[in-house]
Amino acid sequence: MLNLYGNGVNLTERTLDYLWGRQNVTINNIANVDTPGFKSKYVTFENFLAKNIRAAQLKSATGKSVERAIQSSFATVHTTTNESTRLDGNNVDMDQEQIELVKTTYEYQMMVQSITHDFSRLSESVKTF
Repeated sequence: MLNLYGNGVNLTERTLDYLWGRQNVTINNIANVDTPGFKSKYVTFENFLAKNIRAAQLKSATGKSVERAIQSSFATVHTTTNESTRLDGNNVDMDQEQIELVKTTYEYQMMVQSITHDFSRLSESVKTF
């Protein structure tokens, strides 16, 4: 992507991708609530992304190094290993999954608004030329 906003748009795009993945994993957990033996999954990315960005900033203060750090980070899908309270071995907690789905939806909406505002500001600045 054209880097007009520094790494802000790149970071927002990457975060949207991760949140989309988290939402899909949560929806899959909800869909498998009645599947015997199913173990719920969850997605992490925030700590890895933050660690990569901090390391890039310490190593080099250039925007390119931060951009590479953003692009080289990835989300990780984990399987929940906690014991099931159900006889069929399924460990999906519907209450927790619904909370995670709502939380992720709000985070996704916030990031979409952020990138929409970025592009709106860009559009307004272009109109002045």
